[in-house]
Amino acid sequence: MLKIYLTRHGQDQDNASGLLNGHRDTPLTARGVEQANELADKIFAAGFVFDNIYSSPLQRAKTTAEIIAQKLNFKPVEILPDLIERDFGILAGKPIKDIEVLCYPEIIKSGPVAYFLSAQGADTFPALMLRAKKVLDALTQKYQHGNILLVSHGDFGKMLYAAFYQLDWQRVLAMFHFGNSELILLSPDSDPEDVYIFRTKQFNP
Repeated sequence: MLKIYLTRHGQDQDNASGLLNGHRDTPLTARGVEQANELADKIFAAGFVFDNIYSSPLQRAKTTAEIIAQKLNFKPVEILPDLIERDFGILAGKPIKDIEVLCYPEIIKSGPVAYFLSAQGADTFPALMLRAKKVLDALTQKYQHGNILLVSHGDFGKMLYAAFYQLDWQRVLAMFHFGNSELILLSPDSDPEDVYIFRTKQFNP
């Protein structure tokens, strides 16, 4: 049986500034490096062994993956382009707090987080679901059993979760917050209502 461990990158500069990042490629902050190291320490202490570590091409994810790989004395991280974050289109670089003003009523709220459903040039969530299914199909064809680690992003990570457990993406957006450097498990024998392996202290701008 294949178990897919999924994490989001550590805090990057846009996260710390309260900006929508999407494909913007800003580096981890000092706190983001700390979060990635904290996750790496937890993974090491738990004794997890991965057959491969895949990362989004964006540097915030790649750096997070490399920190984990170094802690585990693992071979070089493999870049998987389809793990890239949602393209936020014209909203990239805009303040997160402005989503409700700019996009209402085309939003879904989950606690303090508001997800916009459409914007010029932005990926839609149905499109992200198709990409997530493509990623999962490729991985399950390549690995029949074992453990792999995916280092991705907030919006796309939730669509990987939705696609794996065959849940409605709108429901998943409202279900939980996928914070920086948190680890969740995608496995046939895991309860989709109990996704977290490790939680990480978040930074609120």
